[in-house]
Amino acid sequence: MSVSAPNGHLDRWNAFLGHCREAVGQSTPLLSSGHLTRVNGLVMEAAGLKLPLGSSCRVIPVGGSPVEAEVVGFNGDHLFLMPTEDVYGLSPGARVVALTPRAIPPRVGQPAPAQRRAIDRAKLLPVGASLLGRVIDGAGRPLDRGGPVFAETLRPLQGRPVNPMLRAPIERPLDVGIRCINALLTVGRGQRMGLFAGSGVGKSVLLGMMARYTEAEVIVVGLIGERGREVKEFIEQILGEEGLRRAVVVAAPADVSPLMRLQGAAYSTAIAEHFRDQGCHVLLIMDSLTRYAMAQREIALAIGEPPVTRGYPPSVFARLPQLVERAGNGSEGGGSITAFYTVLTEGDDQQDPIADSARAILDGHIVLSRALSDAGHYPAIDIEQSISRAMVNLITSGHLEQIRHFKQLYSRYQRSRDLISVGAYVAGSDPLLDQAINSYPSFERFLQQTLTERSSFDDSAAQLAALFDGKRESSS
Repeated sequence: MSVSAPNGHLDRWNAFLGHCREAVGQSTPLLSSGHLTRVNGLVMEAAGLKLPLGSSCRVIPVGGSPVEAEVVGFNGDHLFLMPTEDVYGLSPGARVVALTPRAIPPRVGQPAPAQRRAIDRAKLLPVGASLLGRVIDGAGRPLDRGGPVFAETLRPLQGRPVNPMLRAPIERPLDVGIRCINALLTVGRGQRMGLFAGSGVGKSVLLGMMARYTEAEVIVVGLIGERGREVKEFIEQILGEEGLRRAVVVAAPADVSPLMRLQGAAYSTAIAEHFRDQGCHVLLIMDSLTRYAMAQREIALAIGEPPVTRGYPPSVFARLPQLVERAGNGSEGGGSITAFYTVLTEGDDQQDPIADSARAILDGHIVLSRALSDAGHYPAIDIEQSISRAMVNLITSGHLEQIRHFKQLYSRYQRSRDLISVGAYVAGSDPLLDQAINSYPSFERFLQQTLTERSSFDDSAAQLAALFDGKRESSS
């Protein structure tokens, strides 16, 4: 904008207007505020303030520390707020202030107007290569001793999934370093898999092996709703220094608010999306999808949403695909996010509503068996119940035939295991079962792998082929 002025004064008028624009941009706008009217369990109610869902607020008590909160619902003129931390010390009438947008300072070499846009800092968190090797919480604050987190760029938590017509197809196998997965449950780059397990069957160890051995440029680990002590154990004992160097760990343990657990899962996905947009191939590990669903259940029930399935309200089953669909391949020639989501099966019940819903929206599932774990069989993967839906497009027909034959013999042995163990089976009665009995010891060795052992995709496929080549030679 320029102003008409007498000759010789135009430059001074434009300079004056430039100073005015800068002063307005740096000024602090008036704060809209309300007051706290009620605290009921996890939810606070505020009046005198009108904000859209997802807005961030600060509750300021008299003589106490402010509490951050988010608008999760409303009823008439009353807002429902979910705090991100403890609410001890709050009193009736405490001031509730909407967090004001702040501007990103201009970067060197870029025009100021392109960067000085208003943003909501509570909903845009730091992403970028500076996060590699760091452990942060769901709000982007450091949990390690690596100093402050510097934002190379900011990204919204609630990203939108890629247009399905623009996604690159899953057509390239991903080497995860686990022999039975590479050979029998081949995973493709950009695939989204579920790891279904009860408590204490070795899922954390399996995730650590994937984080160490998977062929991915960046690893993003979201520890959502797990025990606090497991965060350090996973990083130091399972992930290790080698895995941490190329990883970002977002930890939102069980003792934080449900809002922070939801935000931790969304933040992990946003970080993975950023690296995918940069053309990187990303491995996203989220432990666990069930804790994410439970956090949403806590919030939904607190604001009055009715439960429909085993205590889970409808919003839980709407949120799960919204999160999962953000992972996967990007556009043709771009990066990818291969995601593994752990799903806790309560009482080893595979028909748990969250497990059943996750099975429907994921591209396959790997089931860990307690019986195998109790028998010292690691990784305790139940090959009969596990499946990779994209595998047919990733391997050769010969490899697929070997998998089919392996599962046929393995399943035949398992169905007759009791008869064999008590000596009730007479050799020669069933030629296929005879072959299964002869093959089972080598099959069992093939399925087991130590924590420090890595098996590449080519080696895994070669070892699978060798199982049947040996049988053909012996039969001939």
